[in-house]
Amino acid sequence: MTQQVLVAVADGIEDIETVTLIDVLRRAELDVCVASVGPKRQLTCARGTRLTADAMLAEIKAQSFTAVLLPGGLPGAEHLADSDELAAVVQAQAARGELFGAICAAPALALQRFGVLKSRQVTCYPSFAERLSDCAYVDQPVVEDGPCITSQGPATAMAFALAVVARLCGAEKAEQIAKAMLYRP
Repeated sequence: MTQQVLVAVADGIEDIETVTLIDVLRRAELDVCVASVGPKRQLTCARGTRLTADAMLAEIKAQSFTAVLLPGGLPGAEHLADSDELAAVVQAQAARGELFGAICAAPALALQRFGVLKSRQVTCYPSFAERLSDCAYVDQPVVEDGPCITSQGPATAMAFALAVVARLCGAEKAEQIAKAMLYRP
């Protein structure tokens, strides 16, 4: 069975987090669908990288995904947080106990707003920690709590992506990818 992973994107998302996540998941041979929550497929990341989404979220929101992941960055995480369609997708994913996660500002802005962090241990970009409520902030690069994986920012994007791979494909696959990419945590 193919594992399909949704990476939600919007104008202003963090370049490194987005591209690293997509790249590492595809190296793990996961079926990655990059879906725009905005009005267009073409978008520009926070540092100017241009991306073309595979789909519009509105077109695929009824599909099932093995994981739903959100890059951070500003104003990208704010755009993700403002998407009612994405909120519904993430809330359904969390209600089913299936993998979801976010990095940088997205845990504090989007996941917090979507109401899926209650009683969980989470991390995010440290300056956004005060925006978290009903959950416990943990100052670690990657934090896993049940089906929720969160991470702190651009420098932790590789660790975040590999944590997702380990969860979906096993630790051995994550280690193989890390070794091939010369990643040494």
